[in-house]
Amino acid sequence: MKKIFVVLLLTLGLASNSLAAGSSSSSSGSGDMDTKSNYDKAVKLIKAAKKYEIDGKVDKAKKRYERALKFLVKSNKSKPNKADTLNYLGFTTRKLGDFENGEKYYLQGLAIDPKHKGINEYLGELYVATNRHNLAVERLEVLKGCGCEEYDQLKAVIAGEKSKY
Repeated sequence: MKKIFVVLLLTLGLASNSLAAGSSSSSSGSGDMDTKSNYDKAVKLIKAAKKYEIDGKVDKAKKRYERALKFLVKSNKSKPNKADTLNYLGFTTRKLGDFENGEKYYLQGLAIDPKHKGINEYLGELYVATNRHNLAVERLEVLKGCGCEEYDQLKAVIAGEKSKY
């Protein structure tokens, strides 16, 4: 009977150590959750900002972009070099009028994922906004054949830019 009790205690002790180790590793995994939640918070703010822009509420949109940028910077610091994060870093900085840093983020993202649809579209839009039509067309060429909305949207932006002149 004593042997069974000792075996049971040892088993429980090992199980609790395993659980403690599991909780330890999951707490280090919570950093990943924080990163994801920062990214998710930023995406939610960006979507809200886009709606405000459509409604002509520019100040409200700008505030959302500024808050999103803070979350994206945190996300990028804790888990750097994710193309999606760099895409949105480029997008928010561009929307806030910082074309230079927006372009840097987009180019960093393309170095990781050269065919990233969002980055190619948004970088093309940045090139249109900064009067570099030939570079916008290069981004469009990368998207050609993707059958994606990013291609159609960039094509429309380029066509709109061309029709202005």
